[in-house]
Amino acid sequence: MEKTIVAIATATGEAGIGIVRLSGESSVETVKKIFRPLDKKQIDKSQNKLMKYGHIYDNDELVDEVMVCFMFAPHTYTREDVVEIYTHGGIVCLKRVLNSCLKNGAVLAEKGEFTKRAFLNGRLDLSQAEGVIDLIKAKTSASHKSALNQLEGHLGKKIKEFREIVLDILSFVEYSINFTEDMQEDLPLDNVILKTEHLLTQMKELLNSSNQGKILRDGLNVSIIGKPNVGKSSLLNRILKQERAIVTDIAGTTRDLINEDVELKGIRLNINDTAGIRETEDVVEKIGVEKSIEASETADLNLVIFDISRSFDEEDEKIIEIANRKKSIGILNKVDLERVLVVSALKEKINFPLLEISALENRGIDKLEDTITDMFFDGKIEIENKALITNVRHQNNLRCAFEFLQSFLEDIKNSVPIDCCEVDLKRAYESLGEIIGENISESVLDNIFSNFCIGK
Repeated sequence: MEKTIVAIATATGEAGIGIVRLSGESSVETVKKIFRPLDKKQIDKSQNKLMKYGHIYDNDELVDEVMVCFMFAPHTYTREDVVEIYTHGGIVCLKRVLNSCLKNGAVLAEKGEFTKRAFLNGRLDLSQAEGVIDLIKAKTSASHKSALNQLEGHLGKKIKEFREIVLDILSFVEYSINFTEDMQEDLPLDNVILKTEHLLTQMKELLNSSNQGKILRDGLNVSIIGKPNVGKSSLLNRILKQERAIVTDIAGTTRDLINEDVELKGIRLNINDTAGIRETEDVVEKIGVEKSIEASETADLNLVIFDISRSFDEEDEKIIEIANRKKSIGILNKVDLERVLVVSALKEKINFPLLEISALENRGIDKLEDTITDMFFDGKIEIENKALITNVRHQNNLRCAFEFLQSFLEDIKNSVPIDCCEVDLKRAYESLGEIIGENISESVLDNIFSNFCIGK
């Protein structure tokens, strides 16, 4: 018999309500030993999903005044009997109720064990289970929608469609092998080739969504770079809509990375305001410059600021050399001042778009936000009812399946014996299955669910 597990399902700390959750065959009997309902009625399946008011006792000592919901299998989150005890939200109340459950036969749940049981019992496929943790960790409206789509099964449904097509092709190939042995002639493979080519097109389209999916899930890592006093900290303050960074006329005010998160049109931007990049003998500032260069090299996007009121110089040259290696947006700041920088000469040196703003007067910031959206989402973030690859594990498995299918197709077109081609088809089928949890190892499962909180 599977052990009955218990855990605190709400965040620790002071709150109005806390929840202790149990799941397993003996969860109802465990709670019956410590819960005394006010109506004193026997608890059975006729009271499924009804809230009951009463008290939790540790032997004869009152622990807390509670509401309890008894939920009977299979119509529960884990497809097992589940009981949730709604306590007062203080940590002492929760821990005492938890300990009472442990004393009466339950065991402490591992990280993600409730969702793992939901997967093992067939309520969720593995991609849906991973959508649960993405939903919990979502920081923006877009990441929330993306995780919700995955939890609702849009990705799993698409992967299952791919597997059915692979299985159809595999069935024909196996039939062809047997037919050839019996009849001493080959069956035509034109339809197999067409099906495989069409499937590869669909798979490539889904693979191409992985970059956008990663951004929706994890956000964009953005670094603001430029030489000292071009307005990097002022731009950060305008994007954040608060005075987060110190702004002065003194060169080198920012000596370390300032890191902040902000939501832009549903996307999370993780923004680094960096020290001005220049040659310096100051030991502390030198470390800051090194960090700035490192941040720019690891960023998804660099916002490269130039001061339009100052002449182009060697420091700008060095910054352009860094920015040209990464996805960047150039920003001509201080357009409220007299123009000195020769913009046409600058454009010849860069391979990224160039915008004009005034951070001081808060001009051009909307255009910058639109440019970021255009650069990564072609101007429109589409999430509703759409399968997206947001997870590196899914991306790797889908890419493996794609490559196996490509190999199969090349072999078929090159008249490789059909029985030799079958191996790649089976591997593609298995790789797709790993995304939704078919043929997956226990160690991979443990690793996935170790990212969950204990109560989920």
